[in-house]
Amino acid sequence: MAKIGIDLDRKIGTVDRRIFGNFVEHLGRCIYGGLFEEGSPLSDEKGFRRDVLEAVRRLRVPILRWPGGNFVSGYHWLDGVRPRENRPRRMELAWFAEESNRFGTDEFIQYCRAIETEPYVCVNMGSGTMDEAQAWVEYANGTGNTHWANLRRKNGYPEPHRVTYWGLGNEMYGGWQIGALEAQEYVKKARAFAMVMKRSDPRIVLVSCGQNGWNPWDEIVLEGLASVVDYHSIHLYTGHSDYHVNVFQPHQAERAVRICERVIERARYNQRVTHPIHIAFDEWNVWYRTRSHEDRVAGIEERYTLADALAVATYLNIFIRYCRIVRIANLAQLVNAIAPIFTNRQGLFLQTIYHPLRLYAEHTRGIALDVHVDCDTHELSPAQEEGGFGRRFHVADLGPFKLLDAVATCDATGRQVTLAVVNRDRDREHRATIQLVGGGARSGVDVAEVNGAGPDAMNSFEHPEAVGVREQRMNLGGSTFEYVFPAHSITLLRLDMA
Repeated sequence: MAKIGIDLDRKIGTVDRRIFGNFVEHLGRCIYGGLFEEGSPLSDEKGFRRDVLEAVRRLRVPILRWPGGNFVSGYHWLDGVRPRENRPRRMELAWFAEESNRFGTDEFIQYCRAIETEPYVCVNMGSGTMDEAQAWVEYANGTGNTHWANLRRKNGYPEPHRVTYWGLGNEMYGGWQIGALEAQEYVKKARAFAMVMKRSDPRIVLVSCGQNGWNPWDEIVLEGLASVVDYHSIHLYTGHSDYHVNVFQPHQAERAVRICERVIERARYNQRVTHPIHIAFDEWNVWYRTRSHEDRVAGIEERYTLADALAVATYLNIFIRYCRIVRIANLAQLVNAIAPIFTNRQGLFLQTIYHPLRLYAEHTRGIALDVHVDCDTHELSPAQEEGGFGRRFHVADLGPFKLLDAVATCDATGRQVTLAVVNRDRDREHRATIQLVGGGARSGVDVAEVNGAGPDAMNSFEHPEAVGVREQRMNLGGSTFEYVFPAHSITLLRLDMA
């Protein structure tokens, strides 16, 4: 029998709710035809899809990154702040499309206000200029009698947009990126951008463009920018056709965070940087089926299985476990493009990955607790990892992997505890003894379980609840009790402490 021990007195850190963030890019139908569809009977007067708004609000998104992504390296923000009828239609070179510019800075801010989220803007460091970035900050946040602040007022926004979070470019290390740079070139350019942006608004928070946490790029960038940035980003996509590789590959994020944390600390120590630098894991997801050129042109509309939902829940567990260093995370993306919400002109359905995202955002408490899991394990062979996107990660060396992955959180009073457990065993349920060290739970536990008929189950317009959430209240309690975690499931137990 498995054992899960929760030490109620051993608090490992504060969980920043911004780890449940999201990301929208001008990519396929993420924005146009997704969250924004002018003229649709399903849209409001601003062009926002009402059904999508309702689904997004249930995710309780705390921070939303925009406008890219690869898109931003060719995006000029001034194209999107004129009257809509005067906005130019441009070639969009990142995703081989056309950009109408009907959705721009002001529309993004309006959307953030509609879903009560914090805006996070990434600036164009590809084809963009330092002056352009400075003007964008001034337009968004300026309070003086200056040209760009007055342009915002002229456009109908007398009060500043108050954008706190600004990313210094996107994936500037990659040959696929417009205006890609070598690491030293990026550092020089980013320092110049940071200076004028901070002088325009000293209160803004800057995020340096990281790669995967362990690459030489990250070391050079952190050594060069530690004195001027507050966050360093990591991007990671996993996914594999082999079930076990797919559900265990997110542990590469764990390795990335561990290494990146040490690189950050070395840079801070070497330069005597006194302010903290945290990780913004601002692009992550399961993505491996729609990576061809044709798929990219079509908008990378990945369809997700229950196995993918297990992988997503594992990512969330990792962010909670490393809450002391990971303070922001943004799932890529929100609608249609590798997304939890999928639309057509008539409506939407919720993909499998929507359910763990919603449940974790709704029920994760503010303090992470120390959890020990003793259970059966599974080992991957290097041969399993061959083929498919993500094979370069070689996560087999991180095994053997525990089939039960668990985290626990409590509120500030310690009276409410949430235990989240992912059973990644494809075939077997696991009975576990749950021991609460330092306290006991009142009788009556609220249970939410994500599951389906099998790991390959997926939702669709025809079968929108093939994978869903089953909620119940069970007569469990005390300092020790047993629970059976079904095969291929995500379970959240909500406890009230005696």
